[in-house]
Amino acid sequence: MKMAYAIETDGLTKCYGKFEAVRGLTMRVPKGSITGFLGQNGAGKSTTIKMLLGMMRPTRGNARVLDLDVNDEKQSIEMRKRVAYVAEDKRLYDYMTVGQIIKFTKAFYPTWNDDVEQRLLDEFRLPLDRTTKKLSKGMRTQTALLLALARGAEFLILDEPTEGLDPVVTEKVLELIVGAAADGTTVFFSSHQISEVEQIADRILLIDRGQLVLDIPIDAVSQDYRRIRGVYDEPLPPPALELDGVRRVAVDGRVISVLASHNAARIAEHLRRHSAGGTIEVLPLTLKEIVLESLKRD
Repeated sequence: MKMAYAIETDGLTKCYGKFEAVRGLTMRVPKGSITGFLGQNGAGKSTTIKMLLGMMRPTRGNARVLDLDVNDEKQSIEMRKRVAYVAEDKRLYDYMTVGQIIKFTKAFYPTWNDDVEQRLLDEFRLPLDRTTKKLSKGMRTQTALLLALARGAEFLILDEPTEGLDPVVTEKVLELIVGAAADGTTVFFSSHQISEVEQIADRILLIDRGQLVLDIPIDAVSQDYRRIRGVYDEPLPPPALELDGVRRVAVDGRVISVLASHNAARIAEHLRRHSAGGTIEVLPLTLKEIVLESLKRD
């Protein structure tokens, strides 16, 4: 059975003059998933999201969201009816009260869910008579999420949803994302907070300097990724390690360190057979370690 994807990109590229903000990005985001889109500030996350939403045209490449071509005007309009987006700046109409902006937004969406609206109002305790300009950053985020979730959209795209929030509000937002996914909504959210992504995502994409450098299910962190570390009796030259699963090799005198995405047992055995003396260890890795290794530049 063919996998259904919420996002499909092929060679997606965005240039500003000679600068490539996004370079040849090819990725797949399965429907029904919570996918964390990791990257440092300036890595290209927001630019990618804007291209996916049809807010910015790519220089080269293609993208489909919910099987609709984002570069086709009619299909892009149809796509945006089915996708709810919360921008990094959580921009709202500052002159409206919370109650007014809910009423205003509701008028555009026949699929609006009054039960979700009321549940989130109760949970967040949002002041209906206060203008959005006077809301705290946390309340602005919660209002933006309410507007997105009550729409009944099948796909939720969030750009840095927890940026600048205190730990209590952050936890509420993460719980809300998990709840939306449990109700059948596909979630794609950008972040540079590894711990938050690890907490709720079931798939991780990592972008660096506009390029995809890591694409793994969260289960692979505990089940497949390993560091193989060898300490030998004498200094050794860099070994030829062209084995399946080898992601990165570093040699420092008598010590060799191999980052493996899978196949760790075979890689460790290869090192034992081809080196005289010393010890070989196979060690687990955290997501943070995997991300930091993937961001290292040769």
